[in-house]
Formats: sequence, structure tokens, C-alpha cells
Amino acid sequence: MNKLYIFVLLIFAVLLSSCGKKKETSEVSNDPSKFKVGLVFDVGGRGDKSFNDAAYNGLVRAKKDFGIDFEVIDPGDGADRESALRKLASKNDISLIFGVGFIFTEDITKIANDFPNKKFGCIDYSINPDTKIPDNLSALEFKEEEGSFLVGAIAALKTKTNTIGFIGGMESSLIRKFEKGFSQGAKFVKPEINVIVTYISVTGEGFKNPGKAEEIAISQYSKGADIIYHASGLSGIGLFKAAKENNKLAIGVDLNQYEEAPGFILTSMVKIVDEVIYQTISDFKNGTFKSGIKSLGLKEKGVGYVYDQKNKELIPDEIKNKVDDIRDKIISGDIKVKSE
Repeated sequence: MNKLYIFVLLIFAVLLSSCGKKKETSEVSNDPSKFKVGLVFDVGGRGDKSFNDAAYNGLVRAKKDFGIDFEVIDPGDGADRESALRKLASKNDISLIFGVGFIFTEDITKIANDFPNKKFGCIDYSINPDTKIPDNLSALEFKEEEGSFLVGAIAALKTKTNTIGFIGGMESSLIRKFEKGFSQGAKFVKPEINVIVTYISVTGEGFKNPGKAEEIAISQYSKGADIIYHASGLSGIGLFKAAKENNKLAIGVDLNQYEEAPGFILTSMVKIVDEVIYQTISDFKNGTFKSGIKSLGLKEKGVGYVYDQKNKELIPDEIKNKVDDIRDKIISGDIKVKSE
């Protein structure tokens, strides 16, 4: 009886071991060139026609060029971003995970420490001198103040009322970089210019409230502003609506947002979020992934402004030439742009 019992236990153990091995081989590819990328969206999610969509575009391009697969999570209202990151990191077939937005900084640092065998990338990582960045985390930040300086100069050279506006999504250190750069650029070319500044919220909700942004834009236009720049994600749609209805101009952000209000978008301050996502995936694929801080400004072509066939009629050659000269002086260091 005892021998039979032991025999049955041995058979069960073998079967259990076989099942475990089968599951492991089904989730982990034997081909190192084939891997899966995970990404968690920022507030506003995919479809914001700005920051999140730029990140998604980078994934799509990488899938096309490298044959990788990807999985995305849109946390939604009140969702736990740490849980979303942990869910992706826990999957054996996902090797590289992105958090899109500065709100992820603390959570992705924690998860990267918990999963040392995975690689992580955080767009707009909030650099803190007291934070030790894990060896498997690429902290990606942009010099938004430099790109904003240029569109501020454009707005100051273009305005007819000597009053321009700025709408920020969330009052935070990151969005203040947009605001400060914009104001510095405007006052660099026109010291006496009036810059109206309004923030939608002190929380991430400010990035997905087009109605409030429209209300603020109407108020700024009524106070004399004829050009308004926004750094508010999905909320910017409200600004564009107000610009069209009031026959004024707006400046987009992150992506080229001209198509959201053709003829009313003076330019856009662009961040190459899509390229950074794509390049990080490429580096991982080639075994050249680098951890630590990566800062991208005008010199690195990480930020810039849009000037193409669609908006060139709104920006006279005289203005473009002056702004390009300013850009060159920022790159050379002749012009110093403060981030706060």
C-alpha cells in the first residue's frame, strides 16, 4: 500500500513538473530578437492627439521596423499606476516597460528595483537629486523650456495686441518649464509684452478637461490675448475650439497639432516622444540599452517648433529667420534658458 502511494506521488510530481515547463516555454521566446514591450499611458490616455499618441506612434513604428509586439494599459480615472506597471513587469514575455509621464517617476523607480531583470523607460522622469535611479531604468527628460522659448518668441513677434496667453494642465515643476520658457522667449524679443498665465488644476485631472481649457481660453482672449500656448494634453482641444470660434491663434504642444484647427494653429512646440520610444526599443534590441538620465534639448533635436507648408503662411520669413537665429544661440550657449 505504501509503495503504491509513493508511486502515485512520483507520477503526480512528474506531471506537475511537465506542466510548469510547458507554461514557461510558451511565455518566453527562444529568439532574443523577438520580444514584447509594455507601456502605460499618462493621464488622458491614447487619443489625446498629443503626448500619449506620440508615445503610441513610437510603438507602432517599432513594431513595423523590428517585428516586436506590444501591450498597452490606459489606467483611466483613479487607477493605480504602480499596479499597471507591475502587471506588465510580471509577464514573462514582456522585457521592456515604459511609463509615459512624470507622474510615473516614483512608481516606476520602485517597480524597476523590484524587477531587476527587466528594463524600464520613463518619459519625462522627474529628476530628484535624492533619487537613486536603478541600473535598469532609463530616465528620459526633455528641455521643454528651450522649445517653449522659441514658440514664445514667435508669439511675441506675431502678436498684434502685445498680449499672449499660456494654459497649463497641472501646476507642477514640469509644466512650469513650458510656462517659464514661453515667457522668457516672448520677453527676450519684446520685454514689455503681457503674458497671461492660467493653470487648469493642481492635479492630473487638468490634462483631460477640454471644457475648462476652453473657458480659460475665452477669458484670456477677452483680456486681449490673440495667441495662446498650451501644455495641457487632451485639454488643449478646448483651446483650439475657442481659437476657431474667436478667430484667434493657438500654439500646440508635443505633436504637430495643426490639423486640430487648420488655419488657427500658429505652430506647435514638439517633443520627439515617438522617436525616444522607438530609439530606446532599438537600443534594447541591439543590446545597447543605457540606464540613467538622458536629457534632450534643441542641441539633441529633442524639442523644436513646427514650420512647414501648412503653417508657413502664418509665420513670415522675417520671424522665422529671427527665431532660427535664437535657436542657434541657445544651442551654442549664447542664450541661457532657465527651467524655473
